[in-house]
Amino acid sequence: MISVELARKLREAGLRWEPRPGDRFVIADRGMDDEVFVVSHMVVDIHEFPSGGRVLGFNGTVEWALDSVEQEAALWLPGEERLRELLGGAFVRLERTDDGHRVTLDVAGRLVEVDDDEAEEAYGKALLHLATGD
Repeated sequence: MISVELARKLREAGLRWEPRPGDRFVIADRGMDDEVFVVSHMVVDIHEFPSGGRVLGFNGTVEWALDSVEQEAALWLPGEERLRELLGGAFVRLERTDDGHRVTLDVAGRLVEVDDDEAEEAYGKALLHLATGD
């Protein structure tokens, strides 16, 4: 998962989010930056009983104080698959390096390499490069 800091930079650079099931997000700047939520059609909770048994509980809604939030308050944390999709035809490859991961882009015929310890963060930084030229 990309960092909240990188997600903020991507949003500031103009990345727009069309939510899909499986997308992760945080409610930023409300004391919930560390609480990751997932878009889902159905919420499933695991209930453990003293007897050692487990039950998967299917719930249509989560019953707590946060009933809904405007999309603008949510900060999208795109995953590897969505980041690759957003890189589009500029994406050349992802490779492991001694220090982590490297994403190679083809930007107008020029190869650009972006490195990070984590693959998703490298993808995110590569997308930021495409958006800002930095």
